[in-house]
Amino acid sequence: MKYLKEFCDYIESETTIKSNYLYLIIISIIIIFIVKIIKIAIYKASLKKNLNSKEKYMYNKKGSTIATCITFILLGLVWVDYLKNFITFITFISTAITLSLKDIIFNFFSGIYIRTSKLFSLEDRIEINGLKGDVVNINKTGFDLLEIGDRVNGEQSTGRIVHVPNSLIFTYPVKNYIKAFKYIWDEIKINIPLDADVYQTKKELYKIVKKNSTIRNIPNKMEDEVNDASTEYRIYFNNLEPIIYIEVVDAHIELYLRFLVHPKKQRNVENSIWLDILKCNREGKIELYKKE
Repeated sequence: MKYLKEFCDYIESETTIKSNYLYLIIISIIIIFIVKIIKIAIYKASLKKNLNSKEKYMYNKKGSTIATCITFILLGLVWVDYLKNFITFITFISTAITLSLKDIIFNFFSGIYIRTSKLFSLEDRIEINGLKGDVVNINKTGFDLLEIGDRVNGEQSTGRIVHVPNSLIFTYPVKNYIKAFKYIWDEIKINIPLDADVYQTKKELYKIVKKNSTIRNIPNKMEDEVNDASTEYRIYFNNLEPIIYIEVVDAHIELYLRFLVHPKKQRNVENSIWLDILKCNREGKIELYKKE
């Protein structure tokens, strides 16, 4: 530090730069540089740990947040005596800054609310303002969604990343697919002729859906999750098993096969069920309605 002060005094004697300010600037640069090295060390340490991709992401995210806080604290301690002289000036410009940066400030505090309220978390599937996707990143002013298509397209990923400002959570409703539990209700509509054997068709459909390996054990899992969620939400279901509803429409019957499924596996499950339905149709076990 002695040599650093001597260097700063020499610069002041040769230029108009004040040695005390130069000294603080150099110290600040050193602090930032050291913290940067620490962040790199944290990142390399995560590579050596036996962590999955999500755990690595969270590990580095927390390390980055801690490093940023340490940087601000140390810089504040270095400049504290000089900051006192700027209190009046800061008070004067704070209003202007607040007005010009109000959206950023609002997004920042909205981000704090998201984290504290646990409105949604990383990898949750949500919908807000018509945008649907899986949360792949949450930062100080916004969050990123891996966009998914609409219901017709099976709600599969489009491959596009959509950045959403945090403040939108106070403007539009947030739909969380897996907030209370991981599964949602899905329905498949099967049309059969008016004179078809409804009871036999339902029997075959129940066989198909109950033998599906992806959704076979979901009702039991869902029951446990509903019990856990009931301490925080007034949620209950009378039935968690697959069920078929019937409706007569014009010259045919519509069967609605309703079952629980994980939202990210929804399209694959529907595809598998339809393949089994078509197989039963070829074997004469299920008669499908053909529009004339």
